[in-house]
Amino acid sequence: MWNYEKRLQYPVNITQPNAKIAQYIMSQYGGPDGEIGASMRYLSQRFTMPNRMATAVLNDIGTEELSHLEMVSTIVHQLTRDLSMEEIEKSGFGPYYIDHTVGVWPQAAGGVPFNACEFQSKGDPITDLFENLAAEQKARSTYDNILRVVRDMPEIADPIKFLRAREVVHFQRFGEALRSIQEELDAKNFYAFNPSFDNPCTASCDGCK
Repeated sequence: MWNYEKRLQYPVNITQPNAKIAQYIMSQYGGPDGEIGASMRYLSQRFTMPNRMATAVLNDIGTEELSHLEMVSTIVHQLTRDLSMEEIEKSGFGPYYIDHTVGVWPQAAGGVPFNACEFQSKGDPITDLFENLAAEQKARSTYDNILRVVRDMPEIADPIKFLRAREVVHFQRFGEALRSIQEELDAKNFYAFNPSFDNPCTASCDGCK
């Protein structure tokens, strides 16, 4: 179903290797709020969305997150290629180098490997969309943190700013999808859970004495 366009969604052209910065940015590859988890979350959740609009939003954003995964991995690759052993040792990149050389591998900035338990596909669209709203905000916060570190490095900061802006757009689109589903629920359903999983309660206290 996908057509692969052989160019990045936003250009990445980093000329100076920097292993320390690579370790920070790597968190958006395989960290707790990174692009692997985002793409897997949305492309899994789309199947249980109750209307076509919400399904399309999950499909579109999940697909775009794959392109963001490609961008982040390109940034990490360009920051770690052509490193000298001295740079690797001084930057603290040594433990990663021992296990992966300079291959791109999913882990958080703190070194914790990616784990599928970091995202959820619950099957209840209300639950899933609220998680997605939070996920986009957490990813934006992570990009904010990265931008504070790379603010004086335009060749790194520019693609990161693009990625951050897309998190904001995704948050808006998930809000629209959530609204479309809530409008289909019973207006008296204050807590906005999905009633299709449970039959209405018909129990009465009459005769229970």
